[in-house]
Amino acid sequence: MALELRQQLKLSQQLVMTPQLQQAIKLLQLSRLELAETIQQEIELNPVLEEATDGQEQSETEQEGHGHEDLDIAPPEPERTAEVQMESDSSLREIDWANYSNDYESGFSAREKDDNDLPSRLDILTAKPDLHAHLSWQLNLSHLTEEEKEVGHFIIGNLDRNGFLAVTEAEIVQGTNCDSELANRMIEVVQEMDPAGVGARDLKDCLLLQLDRLGLGTSLAATIVREHLRPLENRNFAAIAKATGRPIEEILGAIKVITQLDPHPGRIYGEEEPQYIIPDVYVHKISGEYVILLNDEGLPRLRVSNYYKDILKKDSTAPTDTKNYVQDKLKSALWLIKSIHQRQRTIYRVVESLLKFQYDFFENGVAFLRPLVLRDVAEDLGMHESTISRVTSNKYVHTPQGTFELKYFFNSSINRHDGGEAMASASIRERLRSMIQAENHQDPLSDEIISDLFAQEDIKLARRTVAKYREQMGILPSKFRKKPKLS
Repeated sequence: MALELRQQLKLSQQLVMTPQLQQAIKLLQLSRLELAETIQQEIELNPVLEEATDGQEQSETEQEGHGHEDLDIAPPEPERTAEVQMESDSSLREIDWANYSNDYESGFSAREKDDNDLPSRLDILTAKPDLHAHLSWQLNLSHLTEEEKEVGHFIIGNLDRNGFLAVTEAEIVQGTNCDSELANRMIEVVQEMDPAGVGARDLKDCLLLQLDRLGLGTSLAATIVREHLRPLENRNFAAIAKATGRPIEEILGAIKVITQLDPHPGRIYGEEEPQYIIPDVYVHKISGEYVILLNDEGLPRLRVSNYYKDILKKDSTAPTDTKNYVQDKLKSALWLIKSIHQRQRTIYRVVESLLKFQYDFFENGVAFLRPLVLRDVAEDLGMHESTISRVTSNKYVHTPQGTFELKYFFNSSINRHDGGEAMASASIRERLRSMIQAENHQDPLSDEIISDLFAQEDIKLARRTVAKYREQMGILPSKFRKKPKLS
């Protein structure tokens, strides 16, 4: 078989994404915080871009040229303060400033302080101490030897985020080259520190330490924690009453004390800071109509620098390489500004479509949320589903019913037995929550009973679906929600 070369024409379609298109898609799916960081990075990398201030909101014609030197404006004369002559008999001269010094102000001087004597701004900056710093501060204030402090710091450094001791006594001895007696003594020292319960080996030890701090080390609550922790976890109060020989009223009183203890004492000094949500869109009802407002606060407003515009003028003496470089940067800047504006317009259109589909929700609340999928909004706007998915990711809207992620408005449908209008899964979960809140706590509703109650309303909801929704909302099973009946 001979090999030969041939020329052949072939027509095909291929999707090629330019860097500008990739940037536009990336901006579309960014959250508000990520968008602000991306814009700031572009400002630092692209010299043509600059952040516009309130005083720079003017037309392009007013920004042309640098004719500031042609303006002959006399600067205003500075205001002069007339010299104040102090009368000889003024009462200010009779003040003895030395009398204002006291034992707490030993460095007091009537002379004017120099700026170098003032505290630095860095001296007043504070940070929330974590658990290890809080315990180390207490350890350093204790009257201990250097060897004891070394062992104490080793123990503190091996506490987990809950405040529990994550190493054994043998590991402490091996890590610090101390004896077993010193290791045990320093564990007890750490357990006596604030917060109560820190340094415990497990949950039982943690609760007993807190009860002992309250003076309840020999109480019924301590007995329940020490000997009947498993029945307590299963809320088997009858078994605890039978084992201790105490009436159920005393058992419930002791359990009330136990439930007020902190099973994770170290978390109050956790480093996790709350993340506050800033809505991307606001929906307000004004004069009976809903108004959509995009939240641009906090996002840098971009403009093209006039200095680099002048470089591209015909009469500019800048080198050709410089002009080519500025031209590329100018195209990149203009495309970024256009992509940001397109992103805002797309978000506005998607929220406008959601308002049309979920109008009953905006009027009456979660119970009136309708089933909705991405395809519905995509067909309404003439966009692709992937575009709608990018727009609704990590975006939040403030409504008269609260603040929700845009993804929240898309729900699967739950059919009815009678073939009526389907309900959204979020509405079903809200209905489930209301049922459990209104139940008899001495005889809580099981998943099977809840499924039957939905069936009476012609809603198809299997028992396993009820259990799934209940777990998603963090609601315990019926046996753990039951409260004992007092005689």
